[in-house]
Amino acid sequence: MSQAKINQQIEELKEILKIEKKEDFERFRAEVAQLSLSEKREKGLTWNPVEVRKEGYTFGERAFVIIERMGNRNEPNRFKAGTPVEFYSLATDKFSKSEKQNQSGVIQYVERNKMKIVLNSSDLPDWISNGQLGVDLLFDERTYLEMEKVLSLLLKTNAGRLSELKAIFYGELEPTFRPKPIVRNPYLNDSQIEAIQDILASRDVAVVHGPPGTGKTTTLVHAIKLLCETENHLLVTAPSNAAVDLLSERLMEKGLNVVRIGNISRVEERLISLTMDSRLSKHPEAKNIKKVKIQAAKMRRDARKFKRKFGAKEREERRDAYKEARDLNDWAKHLEDKLISEILFSADVITCTLVNAVHPILENLKFRTVVIDEAAQGLEPATWIPISRASKVILAGDPFQLPPTVKSNQARKKGFGTTLLEKYISQFSQVSFLNTQYRMHAAIMGFSNAQFYNNQLIAADPMSTWQLEISDNVSVIFIDTAGCGFNEEMNPETLSRLNKGEFFILQEHFLKLTEDLTTQQIEPPKIAIISPYRAQCQHIEDEFKEDETLKKYLDHIDINTIDAFQGQERDLVYISLVRSNEKAEIGFLSDYRRMNVAMTRAKKQLIVIGDSATIGGDTFYGAFLDYIEKAGVYRSAWEYMS
Repeated sequence: MSQAKINQQIEELKEILKIEKKEDFERFRAEVAQLSLSEKREKGLTWNPVEVRKEGYTFGERAFVIIERMGNRNEPNRFKAGTPVEFYSLATDKFSKSEKQNQSGVIQYVERNKMKIVLNSSDLPDWISNGQLGVDLLFDERTYLEMEKVLSLLLKTNAGRLSELKAIFYGELEPTFRPKPIVRNPYLNDSQIEAIQDILASRDVAVVHGPPGTGKTTTLVHAIKLLCETENHLLVTAPSNAAVDLLSERLMEKGLNVVRIGNISRVEERLISLTMDSRLSKHPEAKNIKKVKIQAAKMRRDARKFKRKFGAKEREERRDAYKEARDLNDWAKHLEDKLISEILFSADVITCTLVNAVHPILENLKFRTVVIDEAAQGLEPATWIPISRASKVILAGDPFQLPPTVKSNQARKKGFGTTLLEKYISQFSQVSFLNTQYRMHAAIMGFSNAQFYNNQLIAADPMSTWQLEISDNVSVIFIDTAGCGFNEEMNPETLSRLNKGEFFILQEHFLKLTEDLTTQQIEPPKIAIISPYRAQCQHIEDEFKEDETLKKYLDHIDINTIDAFQGQERDLVYISLVRSNEKAEIGFLSDYRRMNVAMTRAKKQLIVIGDSATIGGDTFYGAFLDYIEKAGVYRSAWEYMS
């Protein structure tokens, strides 16, 4: 493929990105921006009124406020850590022509009725003491802006390393490899060792395809540790904060010096010590920097104050105040930058999300290698962001698990959900496939193995045969609700679906299970209840909270959507499929990759509840029902309704 054709594809990708951004914004506007203040309050989309409880300054010349909401206290709301917001005052200000004075920022944390906002400003607003304060959600366009920038960079790049990587991913150049080094590790299997050898031998791009439970993270961690022996520091990224945190923790456990970059509010509490914020705050100079920043901000505020008599003397005083504030700020910034540089250059590994690879504090760092985990969940433009910072790329993931989130159907049809990982795998044979899974019973693995992995997976011992220590220890069970009249319902507010009848069957099975565990005095297994539909998860959780018998088990069970459960596992997993209708419409269930994720979360027992009359006409689910006849157990829901 010529350079012109590659650039044409990138231009098309830019246009599709515009379609996706527009759809996302229109959804936000319909849901938030066009509502009245009272409607926003009712839906938990605004905090108004609020009062400031604390104010101050964080690193990077950013001011912060901690606010408390005074109305709708303890009511559910849509604010969460990392969300962009608008902090504003509706109070009349005789010095301002604007009726609404505002400042954007990002939520660092939300605790019941309190919220910490890091403002996109080096100063606290002058109107902060005017009253009538509130906070609104903002449309988050930062990711879109960074994706647009990197695509523009790709179009301009016609020489150098980034141009070569672009040519490889678009099929114009072949990736090259050195001779494979010898790698010995008694704790890794042959396919894992081969993947590490390919990573070390790669000059350009290496890809690790890791199906569920095959130790992809373990493989990456070992490879990164070996790369750190010859490279100053590696950039390790992933699309989600959860995936970044998992790698950060595992790398730290291996004794590597890890620095976690990004919004501290999105980092797991146990990993806060790895963040730049935490490391700076513990430095002996941190208190001095903070004092100087506060002093500089006060001088700027004083200089801006209105004076009735503003003569030459006052002008000189103001000029001197601004100069002193600048000098103080420059001193604080110089010292802070020096501390940041020391921390970064001493790191073995720097971890962040795809978008945070362009964080300002990384501007002066060059990376030989970037590792991108869960690459099958990263939109192509977002994946190019960290790639643009390095000379060598390691992609790891599974194209048969959760895809990237694409909001626009038009963008999806135009291929916006196709990832760089998929593009590489479709073009080149040099892909490291991890073939041994350590999570689940062979019967639980079997269906996914046939449908997605050409039966290449092997279940390792003793996992291949392990079962629950209960009388009903069959590994895979399908409970069929066909003919029971358990029709699906739609939540009118969220447009998500639920099925109360399926929960009834799930509840009856669960109560029999707990009775069996109690009778045999067996330690309860770790259990998850998952569904493709959020409304069903919410309904199940509400029922557990309201039922006195079920409530006591709530702390020991995870109830969540499939998307929220990728990367996790439990001994026993219930899946509620929800869809049950006369037209045999399966909707969201047609995303088979999501079902692959759902079915491979279980280690010892998988229980699927659904309506065979609705799902059976679909090729995928028809094959699943056939698989149940061979390797599992089929039961009618009527067995649980007596």
